[in-house]
Amino acid sequence: MSFDPHLAEIRFGTGLSPRLAPAQSAAALLARLRGPDEAAAAYPIEGWAGFQARLARAAELTEVRKAARNDAEALRAAKKQQNLHNKAARQARADWVVSMALRRAHTPDGFRERLTAFWADHFTVQGKFGIPRRGVAPFTESAIRPHVAGRFADMLIAATTAPMMLHYLDQASSIGPNAPEVKRRGGRAGLNENLAREVMELHTLGAGGPYTQDDVQQLAELLTGLSFTFEEGFVFRPRFAEPGPEVVLGKTYGGAEVPHLAEVTEALEDLARHPATARHLARKLAVHFVSDDPPEALIADMAARYAETGGQLAEVYAVLLDHPAAWTAPLGGNVKPPVDFIGSVLRALDVPAAKMPLGDERGFRIALAAPMQQMGQPWEQPNGPDGWPEADGDWITPQRYAARLQWLTSAPLLLLDEVPDPREVLQSALGPLAPEGLRFAVAAAQTRIEGLALAFAAPAFQRM
Repeated sequence: MSFDPHLAEIRFGTGLSPRLAPAQSAAALLARLRGPDEAAAAYPIEGWAGFQARLARAAELTEVRKAARNDAEALRAAKKQQNLHNKAARQARADWVVSMALRRAHTPDGFRERLTAFWADHFTVQGKFGIPRRGVAPFTESAIRPHVAGRFADMLIAATTAPMMLHYLDQASSIGPNAPEVKRRGGRAGLNENLAREVMELHTLGAGGPYTQDDVQQLAELLTGLSFTFEEGFVFRPRFAEPGPEVVLGKTYGGAEVPHLAEVTEALEDLARHPATARHLARKLAVHFVSDDPPEALIADMAARYAETGGQLAEVYAVLLDHPAAWTAPLGGNVKPPVDFIGSVLRALDVPAAKMPLGDERGFRIALAAPMQQMGQPWEQPNGPDGWPEADGDWITPQRYAARLQWLTSAPLLLLDEVPDPREVLQSALGPLAPEGLRFAVAAAQTRIEGLALAFAAPAFQRM
C-alpha cells in the first residue's frame, strides 16, 4: 500500500477536517512541515522570554511581600498583587492549552502538531512549584517547536540547556567535587546525576544503550556548569563546574583549568550522532506513528537515514512516510491517546475558535482539563521524565473509555451552536475509510448526539 491522503492525515496528522484538504503526497506533507508555521501565528503561545518575565515578576512580588511582613496594610496590598499575578498565570496557562487544541483543530499542517507533541514528550519537563509549574508550553514553544524539522542535535542542546529542564532535573544544585564553589562552601559538594542519566537513557542512547555508570558520572561532572535563574534564564557557571578532563564513551572532553560551555555542546553533539541514538529515536518514532511493535526494517531504514544525514529529522520523516510498513494496516496501528483523540474530534467537528474557552479558566476545566484527567492524560503532567506511555492498553481501560464516551455526549453541546448531522461528520472524520457498518449505525441513530457518539467511539476513529 502506498501513500493514502486520508490515512496520512489520521496517522501522521491531527485528523481529517471538513474544510482543509489533505496533503496528496509525502512530499506535500513534508513541504508543509518545512513551510511557515501558520498555526502558531494564528493561535500564539507565549515563548520562554515572555514566561521568564512572569517568573521574574513573581520573584519580585515575593520580595515585596517579605519586606512588608511588619506592615499589615502593605502586606495586604502585596498579597493582593501576588494573587492577581498568580491568577493571570493560571489563566495564561489555560489559554495556551486551548491554543494547542485550536492548532490541532485548524492547522493545515497536522504533522507539525503531532511532531511537536512527540518531541515535547521525548524531552518531558515539569515545573515543581508555583508559576514554574505552568512553564511547559513556553518550553515547548521555544526549545522544541522550532527544531522539529531540523537537526536533532540542535533540539537536544536547546532542550538540555532550557531552564525548565534544568529546573525539573535539579541541575542548578549540581556542583563538581573539585569545583571552586566547593571551597567557598566549606567543602560541601553535591554532584547531581539526574540530567546526565536522562540525557543518555531517555534523550539519546536509550535504556540499555552502550554506556556505563561511569559514563553517567563523567557526563554529570561535565554538565555541572549548566544552571539558570528565574531572572536571567540559562547561565553557565564555571565556578560550579568540575575542572579537568571528563571521559564519556571513551572520548575526552575539556581539560582546561576553567571549563567552558563549548565542551558540553561538543559532548551533546557527539551523543546526538551516536548510532545508538539513531536507532533509539527511529524506534520511538515508529512506535508512535505506526504500531506498538513496528517492523524491524522500518526502524533500520530510518536509523540509517539519520546516520547518513547527521540527524536531519526531516530526512528521517521522509523515510517513515515513504516506507511500505507505514501503510500496511489500513487503520488500527495505534490507539489515539486522549490528546490526539480530543484534537481529532475538535477537528472533525470544525469547532470555531470563538466557541473554545479562551479567557475562561472554568470553561477550560469543564471542556478540556477535567475530561483529559478522566481519560488518563492530564495536561502536561506525565508520571515521570520518560513521558506518556505508548502502549494501547494504557489508554483503553473500561474507566478511561467511559470517560471518552461521556465527553462525546457533552462536547458538541458545549462547543457548537448547533449539533451537526452525524452522517456528514462521519464523512468528514473518516472519508472513504469509514466502514459501511458504521455508516449504517450512525444513520440509524435516534438523535444527533447519539450518532456523533457512535461515530467517534468506533474503533475506526479511535485508532490511527
